[in-house]
Amino acid sequence: MPPRRPRGGSSRGRPSAHGRGQRGGAAGASRSGSSGRDRASTSTGPGLGGDRLEGRRAVLEALTAGRRRVRQVWMATERDPAPILEAIRVAAARAGVAVSVVTPEDLDARAKTDAPQGVVARADPLPEADVDQLLADPKAFLVALDGVTDPGNLGAVLRSADGAGATGLLLPKRRAVHVTATAAKAAAGAIEHLPIALVSGIPAVLERASRGGVWTVGLDGDGDVDLFKLPVADRPLVLVLGAEGSGLARLTRERCDLVARIPMKGGVDSLNVAAAAALACYEVARARA
Repeated sequence: MPPRRPRGGSSRGRPSAHGRGQRGGAAGASRSGSSGRDRASTSTGPGLGGDRLEGRRAVLEALTAGRRRVRQVWMATERDPAPILEAIRVAAARAGVAVSVVTPEDLDARAKTDAPQGVVARADPLPEADVDQLLADPKAFLVALDGVTDPGNLGAVLRSADGAGATGLLLPKRRAVHVTATAAKAAAGAIEHLPIALVSGIPAVLERASRGGVWTVGLDGDGDVDLFKLPVADRPLVLVLGAEGSGLARLTRERCDLVARIPMKGGVDSLNVAAAAALACYEVARARA
C-alpha cells in the first residue's frame, strides 16, 4: 500500500485537475453545456434543492423510490404515447399524488429547463446525508466535487456515481451548484438513490476522511499515479474532482493522499469533468468487483 502524500507545502505540477487541458492525462475541462433556463451557476439556498423535477425518468424515480414526498405532477396533453408516461400515471396514483393535465404551453411556462419531456413535478427538497456517517461506512466510496458550477455536469456525475455503486456524494455549501431542475433531469433519477451531503469545504472534509482511515484521491493531469493502476481503489476512499476550467483548488489537492491521472492517447489533452468522473467511478467499481 502506498504511503499517504505529505500534507502542506506546494503541490507538484500545475494546480488544475479537471480544468485546463494538460497533455498526458488531464481529468476534465469543458463545461457540459447544459441548455435551458436553469443556468444558475452556484447555489442560492441553504439546502440541496431537488424540489423541482422535470423529465420523465426524474419524475418516475421520485414517485417510485419513496424517499420523499412528491406533491404535484403536471403532464402535457398531446404527447406521443409512451410506456413511461403511463408508468408515471400509475406510480402517481399509487402514491396518492395528483396529476394535472395541462397544455404544452402551460407546462413549458412552469418548466425551468427547455425540454421537460412533457412532465414537471414539485416535491419536498432532498434530504441531506450526514457526512460522518458516509465516512464511517467501511465500504465508503464517495465522490467529492470541488466547486463544480454547471448543473448538467453535476447531474451527469450523480448518474455515473450511482451507476458505479458509489455510497455518497459531497458538495460544498457555497460556490458550487446544488440540485437544480437541470441537474435533477440530467441525473435521471439518481438523486433519489445516492446520498448527498453538503460540507463547509472540501479540504476540511478530506482532512477528516484521512484521519478516519479513508483514502482521498484527486484527479489531475499531472497526477502521481495512473488511474487504471490505482493501488487503493478497493479501499474506503473519496474521489475528488475539480471545477470546470480551474480544476482542483490548491488546498484541496494538498489534502489528497494520492493524485491520479487519466492517460490521454489522442490529440485532445483533457476530458470534461463528467466524463472524467464516469471513468474514475467505474474504475473503482471494476477494482471492487
